[in-house]
Amino acid sequence: MTDALIIGGGPAGLMAADVLSAAGQSVTITDAMPTVGRKFLMAGKSGLNLTKAEDFATFQTAYGASNATLNPILSAFGPADVSAWAEDLGQTVFTGTTGRVFPTKMKSSPLLRAWLARLNKQGVTVQTRWHWTGWAKDGTGDVATFDTPDGPATISAKTTILAMGGASWKRLGSDGKWAGHLLDAVAPFQPANVGFTVPWSDHMTQHFGAAVKGCEMSAGALTSRGEFVVSAKGIEGGGIYTVSSAIRDGAQLILDLLPDMSVEEITAKLRDPKGKQSTANTLRKALKLDPVKRALLNEFGRGSNLSLPEKIKALPFPALVPRPIDEAISTAGGVRFDALTDDLMLKSRLGVYCVGEMLDWEAPTGGYLITACLAMGRHAGLAATRRIQTS
Repeated sequence: MTDALIIGGGPAGLMAADVLSAAGQSVTITDAMPTVGRKFLMAGKSGLNLTKAEDFATFQTAYGASNATLNPILSAFGPADVSAWAEDLGQTVFTGTTGRVFPTKMKSSPLLRAWLARLNKQGVTVQTRWHWTGWAKDGTGDVATFDTPDGPATISAKTTILAMGGASWKRLGSDGKWAGHLLDAVAPFQPANVGFTVPWSDHMTQHFGAAVKGCEMSAGALTSRGEFVVSAKGIEGGGIYTVSSAIRDGAQLILDLLPDMSVEEITAKLRDPKGKQSTANTLRKALKLDPVKRALLNEFGRGSNLSLPEKIKALPFPALVPRPIDEAISTAGGVRFDALTDDLMLKSRLGVYCVGEMLDWEAPTGGYLITACLAMGRHAGLAATRRIQTS
């Protein structure tokens, strides 16, 4: 028997294992993939955004409806703590101009290697290619069951932490199949931080791959000043991901092509005293609108009753359909918080905790996802340690 079984080797599971093993508990991590931390590594492919350096009151608003539930967990392990944790693993960090925090080496692999080395030093056992298949009974009570390269296996543990991710990026191990074992506790999965399909007209083809910068996007109560990319499939990128939950839930996407100018200022610049310039030339010369912005204005501005300056400030997109869930960065849905105690333990199965993206919450990219996963792993790890020590 092991003291703690961690099913899932992403950031939340690894953090829970770190806390438990540092407290002297025997820990076994199982993961369905050939190696642990695959989504963590993919997240750092273009620079690992660990967290966001901003005041906590602003930081916590990123979690929307889950803010109140996550507040005490994030208060105990927030952005400054994430940076200190990385530094403790020998990975210095820096804060970019937008407040996003990255390892100095940018990639996630050096951080993951240092983390796994520490876990190994603390005696953590890692079993890969182990697929969790549920629970069974033996002489000691419930045991976790697995399909492994060597055939069926079981693990008996004093406490178990489930950290198997959501239902996106199944090629990296997050396929949501675990939900079949926790049906009474699970809300339906939905894509989060996702792009949207757009039925482009032919004239947009030449702009596929172009980045749309310096805009403000709004949908419902959400706004974003990031950028996005026009692709053959539609639109995607950080700016869209920030407002994607509202679009997914039915709000219309509105694009402000010149967020630092008012309608009146745009109107004044569009006045051509000589009356000889074409509209396209006026947009290019007077307003400095690049080709992709002018193309979007033409694509969605036709047939609108708004004036040209009004369309530039509030360009309405048609109703948008999210891309498939497996293309989403993360998912909403999963284990409901009302099925858990404040310690993130399943009310229906004492001693079993759930953490990370397999819970029903969502946040935009920009360090918020990883921070909350680390914080939840730590929170459940501490609770599981207390349970073991007092049992």
